[in-house]
Amino acid sequence: MATLLSHSQRRPPLLRQAIKIRRRRVRDLQDPQPQTAPEIEAPPHHFSPEERALLYEEALYTVLHRLGKPEPSHVREASELLRYLQEAFHVEPEEHQRILQQVQALEKPIFCLKATVKQAKGILGKDVSGFSDPYCLLGIEQGAGMPEGSPGSRRRQKAVVKHTIPEEQTHRTQVIAQTLNPVWDETFILEFEDIRNSSFHLDMWDLDTVESVRQKLGELTDLHGLRRIFKEARKDKGQDDFLGNVVLRLQDLRCREDQWYPLEPCTETYPDRGRCHLQFQLIHKRRATEASRSQPSYTVHLHLLQQLVSHEVTQHQAGSTSWDGSLSPQAATILFLHATQKDLSDFHQSMAQWLAYSRVYQSLEFPSSCLLHPITSIEYQWIQGRLKAEQMEELAASFSSLLAYGLSLIRRFRSVFPLSVSDSPARLQSLLRVLVQMCKMKAFRELCPDSGPLPHLVTEALRAGTVEWFHLKQQHHQPMVQGMLEAGKALLSLVQDIVGDLHQCQRTWNKIFHNALKIDLFAMAFLELQWLVAKRVQDHTAVALRGPVSPEMGESLFQLYIILKELCQLGPAPSERDGVLALDGFHRWFQPAIPSWLQKTYSVALARVQRAVQMDKLVPLGELTKHSTSAVDLSTCFAQISHTARQLDWPDPEEAFMITVKFVEDTCRLALVYCSLIKARARELSAGQKDQGQAANMLCVVVNDMEQLRLVIGRLPAQLAWEALEQRVGAVLEQGQLQNTLHAQLKGALAGLGHEIRTGVRTLAEQLEVGIAKHIQNLVGVRESVPPEDAILPLMKFLEVELCYMNTNLVQENFSRSARPRPPGARLLPF
Repeated sequence: MATLLSHSQRRPPLLRQAIKIRRRRVRDLQDPQPQTAPEIEAPPHHFSPEERALLYEEALYTVLHRLGKPEPSHVREASELLRYLQEAFHVEPEEHQRILQQVQALEKPIFCLKATVKQAKGILGKDVSGFSDPYCLLGIEQGAGMPEGSPGSRRRQKAVVKHTIPEEQTHRTQVIAQTLNPVWDETFILEFEDIRNSSFHLDMWDLDTVESVRQKLGELTDLHGLRRIFKEARKDKGQDDFLGNVVLRLQDLRCREDQWYPLEPCTETYPDRGRCHLQFQLIHKRRATEASRSQPSYTVHLHLLQQLVSHEVTQHQAGSTSWDGSLSPQAATILFLHATQKDLSDFHQSMAQWLAYSRVYQSLEFPSSCLLHPITSIEYQWIQGRLKAEQMEELAASFSSLLAYGLSLIRRFRSVFPLSVSDSPARLQSLLRVLVQMCKMKAFRELCPDSGPLPHLVTEALRAGTVEWFHLKQQHHQPMVQGMLEAGKALLSLVQDIVGDLHQCQRTWNKIFHNALKIDLFAMAFLELQWLVAKRVQDHTAVALRGPVSPEMGESLFQLYIILKELCQLGPAPSERDGVLALDGFHRWFQPAIPSWLQKTYSVALARVQRAVQMDKLVPLGELTKHSTSAVDLSTCFAQISHTARQLDWPDPEEAFMITVKFVEDTCRLALVYCSLIKARARELSAGQKDQGQAANMLCVVVNDMEQLRLVIGRLPAQLAWEALEQRVGAVLEQGQLQNTLHAQLKGALAGLGHEIRTGVRTLAEQLEVGIAKHIQNLVGVRESVPPEDAILPLMKFLEVELCYMNTNLVQENFSRSARPRPPGARLLPF
């Protein structure tokens, strides 16, 4: 048989399809075409009307000719089982009645009791040696139905088989020599007609062999043995000794029984005679249904199981509940009765369950964990020789079919197991567990020897599925209007989806595949997708940057650059790679767009500064915050510029230095522009106001805003990571070049801001000096009769009010500046 299955032409086609998934060749510059694998055609789980009619007849026949007491969890009423079958086979009531009458008219099967005498323990020792040579006589006494416990019943139980049952209906086990715990494990088929008036009888005897007195004395071990010698001398030669019996009414048995029964005595002597282990099964012979006459029992049971499982799954789907693999009591009862009546072995039942479940699984959705039990049962009981050739081919085909179907699900796992459904990871994990368990089976290795290693097959399925998913996403994002700007937006959306998918692989899927098969899904998906992305981005930038870059195109390219940086950061470090990635050096494709990015950054920041100043009322934000809203907005603008610089993070050190110089230059320019704008805003708000105090208030706020700006500018080295930049460019720049450029720019900006702040403070000081001079002039005209302390009081009050105001509304450093004396000859500057 192994030779037959080893030929490739005999291998199931679905397995050949799964094995033929080839490793991708080394890629060249051409873009590979998506290799969409053909859809796996699942084995049909529905039957033709003729097949369903035969199955329905078989199921009805099983219920009508039920034997034995029901199991505790099974359905007792035949009417309930018949109603269930009508629903499961979708039979109309009139049709059901017609078929039921036809089945009732069929000839009854031959009823049989399949009895297995397993062993006995603790039986009486009848020989001189203290042991016995036990054997059993068993049969069925028919027409012996008596109420249990009646005197006649008790006398009947003491009767022996050889006196009760005809010799031709009596069966005998082997003789086990010299033991008190015999093991037979022999099976007998006992026919009967009426279960209500039939009883099973088993008598156990000790075989008596004729021995001389000398031989018996040689076996003597104790006084009990001597008594046995005297007893033997009184009875007839060759007469066997009775060891006990078991009498059971068939109507008290379940379809299957496996119990230890006490051996009953025929007299009250030696009441404890040991126990006997018996197994019973109530089976049929010569069933009158068409299916039983024309098909093997195993095939019929498989088809019935498949029909009922399909019904169970669809019933749960209709109720919006997930089927957990448990059959309803009605289905479990019918299948149990059918398997028992057809005398199917546990192995063939497990195999039928596997075939039925695996076929239905490929057509109807239910948890793959339901396949684990039959797989485990087959593996536990697997003996290749117990299967016929066609059964081996059927089992091999089921393995191949499920493997190919499972690989097709794995290839499409992103859509089959979406993370939007909470149990998707558990479902994928269960599927992988089933495939791993199946491929580890001895049966799979023997029946499918040419199947490749499961990790390799799954890896190739994942690789092909990743490429298919990419092309589906690319098609989904294809713009309706063909243009470079639209193409850029579509490419950006595609790369964003890819980054999101890789994050999902990294966080969720990679752990599942690694735990099950030691497959690094994330690394494989990253290598595949980065190559596909690189080709498209390179083509797009080559066309988009041929001519002048519009602001819209520049923004689109910048967003694409940022998402590509994020994509590359997901990949392995250069030290951990086997080779060069297609995205290595991708920043060079965007180099022509840098001027437009820098200009766009400056233009946006300038517009925000102008808008912020225009809306500023030059009022402090609060008691503790002495600057106005525009200073906050300006800080936000500078933070955004720093954020843009960090996003750009240009890899080339020399070019990164020039970009940083440009960012610092633009930031310093914005600071000086802000100073001009905020002073103009103060003049605008002060114009026409008679209240000089209000103008002074605004002047204080302006000075505070400039001081806040000076603090923000001072943080530029940290925000733009000058230290890290200095380490990167140390090998490409001359010594001191960084100090002569960036630090010089920053120093010049801070000096300009300091000059503006000092100018504002001096203006406030000038106003204070004018007030002081006016009060001193008033002191000159005071009459001599006025006490000096009264004459100077107005000046002191003026100083108290003005200095208190400035202390409250100026930041401390600027207040200190305003209180310092002006150097002799210093000229006041207009603000």
